[in-house]
Amino acid sequence: MKQIGNSNEDMLALLEAVVGIKNELLYIKEYFHPLLKGEIYLSGEQVCEMLHISKRTLQQYRDDGLMPFIKLERKILFRESDIIMRVLERNYNG
Repeated sequence: MKQIGNSNEDMLALLEAVVGIKNELLYIKEYFHPLLKGEIYLSGEQVCEMLHISKRTLQQYRDDGLMPFIKLERKILFRESDIIMRVLERNYNG
């Protein structure tokens, strides 16, 4: 491993590498969610983005029983498979 000297170029290169790693970790945190028994769980914000609806509309769907959800303490999560089924059912022309 190369030893880092006291030059400004070395310090800037190190800082740039650290910022790059930080950005990659933030990307992973945002877009890759762990699976639980094969299910992906989404936040309310992610569901709103996916369905192009407001937070208030999502709340109304929850209140009306149209959108199943899981509440863990203060956190509300939605199973991705439930969201996909809802979109398919809503857009089915049979």
